[in-house]
Amino acid sequence: MIGAGFMGAAHSQGWRVAPRFFDLPVQPTMQVLAGRDLASVERTAQKWGWAEASDDWREVIARDDIDLVDIVTPGDTHAEIAIAALEAGKHVLCEKPLANTVDEAQAMADAAARAAERGIRAMVGFTYRRVPAVTLARDLVAAGRIGDVRQVRAAYRQDWLRDESGPMTWRLEKHRAGSGALGDIGAHAVDLAEYITGLRLERVSGVLETVVAERPLLGERIGLSGTASEEVGTVTVDDVAIFTGRFSSAAGFAPIGTFEATRFATGRKNSLTIEVSGSRGAIAFDIERLNELEFYDAGDPDLEQGFRTILATEPGHPYMAAWWPAGHMLGYEHGFSHQVVELVTSIADGVAPSPSFSDGLHLQRVLDAVERSSAGDAAWTTVER
Repeated sequence: MIGAGFMGAAHSQGWRVAPRFFDLPVQPTMQVLAGRDLASVERTAQKWGWAEASDDWREVIARDDIDLVDIVTPGDTHAEIAIAALEAGKHVLCEKPLANTVDEAQAMADAAARAAERGIRAMVGFTYRRVPAVTLARDLVAAGRIGDVRQVRAAYRQDWLRDESGPMTWRLEKHRAGSGALGDIGAHAVDLAEYITGLRLERVSGVLETVVAERPLLGERIGLSGTASEEVGTVTVDDVAIFTGRFSSAAGFAPIGTFEATRFATGRKNSLTIEVSGSRGAIAFDIERLNELEFYDAGDPDLEQGFRTILATEPGHPYMAAWWPAGHMLGYEHGFSHQVVELVTSIADGVAPSPSFSDGLHLQRVLDAVERSSAGDAAWTTVER
């Protein structure tokens, strides 16, 4: 695994736990953790359960005993690392969004297509797909339980930037992060909407806003000890993204979606919600109620209609047979274990994992279309094919 931050911890949990609860066709070994500062990476590797540490990802990729590379670094390094790993014959898992630009994502998708001809697999890490209630939602929609999809509402709201005195981080720099709330969390909302409905966004109209344009630099970034300094850095990404979209036609009608991604929703720490309305019913999911799915059946008798709560913890629900007795809850970290299951099983079976780098490229084009729309006074903008 290359990268040793927040996502590194989550992915490590997935690699460590999945083989102990699921009967995987092959057994992953957590061999090497790579990062920039060797002393720090060594401590982290021991803490998370990796056998070795390295400060040279190129050397790690070149090793014959490494079969798969998991990339959890900032977006500006995804393309270089992923392409090098694929060309070296390694399977690749890359965190979302796939890249910082459409051109980078295209190069990664092309490299993945070439590697697939040699049996090498690549997957992008949209982990919320692996929440049992979300997978169940997808299954219900695919089975026609809500009829034809008519409308989608999705929002990802956080408030960690509401304090304008909060310091600069790499997530606020376009050259490192690619975009702000749009790519960091809005990408999840878009992916869930497309995953659950089975439809793809074709046109978008939206606006991006940077609420706080300057923030104090951390002391270590300008060679000083301590925390914040009097010097400021310029925020070059969006803080808020709001847009509408038209999906591909379903039953002769192109459903519409509304999307919001913000880091300024005061009081919302990590709120991801999605609701899909159809001709025969609806589903609704809220990540703050991770184990529950709301389901509405318009065919119920008039006096019995209303959303009902499905507790997605039964053995027959997606992924749940490997875990605890019914009614015992799962948490945020379990999605990363399910991601490992899907990737390792796909590699062993010789099939393309999902979401693929091609899927990641499509989503990058959606993000790009939203940016272009915002620059053009929210004009309707086509998502490139």
